[in-house]
Amino acid sequence: MKKTVISLMVMLLAFVNYTNAQDTDSNADFSKWQFRLRGIVVTPDESADIQAIGGDASISTAVVPELDISYFFDENWSVELILATAKHDVEAVGTAVGDIDLGHVWLLPPTLTGQYHFTGGDFVPYVGAGLNLTLFYGVDEGPTVDDIDYDTSIGYALQGGFDFMLNDKWFLNVDVKKLFLSTDATIDATTALEATVDADVDINPWIIGFGVGIKL
Repeated sequence: MKKTVISLMVMLLAFVNYTNAQDTDSNADFSKWQFRLRGIVVTPDESADIQAIGGDASISTAVVPELDISYFFDENWSVELILATAKHDVEAVGTAVGDIDLGHVWLLPPTLTGQYHFTGGDFVPYVGAGLNLTLFYGVDEGPTVDDIDYDTSIGYALQGGFDFMLNDKWFLNVDVKKLFLSTDATIDATTALEATVDADVDINPWIIGFGVGIKL
């Protein structure tokens, strides 16, 4: 984990240095910065391996806003930082002791993707791939268990979508992302089950967004 975080920091510093160098070029005839505001639907494609009691995980869908910031190296290639947070209800289902309400948890999954944009008109499709870092916070363990701890996750992201230009600055956007996201959860059920249960949870959400953007 520590090596991965250090690598991400080195990549970020390299990117900042590159963008500073690029900004000194006053002859560029394209918009370097692009901002989008989307409404997104986050739909987990969940599964779980729950030790001792078996069963599976059920994680609710969330609808939240998302802010995206893109920097263009040229007309085709860019990087995008995706910022959003969402609350999900969590339940262990089909276990040896029945269904267990595990309350809710907030996910903060900043994602950095590299993108290729197919230019040539008002309709501008793109594809992308990158890395995702997901932090879990605001845990409410629900009425049954005593505590739940979710490990921070680092995974991959795939992306596709299109912009439809309304004029030189403003555009509409449709975007679909797939995050490959998993976490190890430790469930303290001492009061109810006299045990602590570990679970390997795959969340792997689909994220579908619709929004508006501006080029600067």
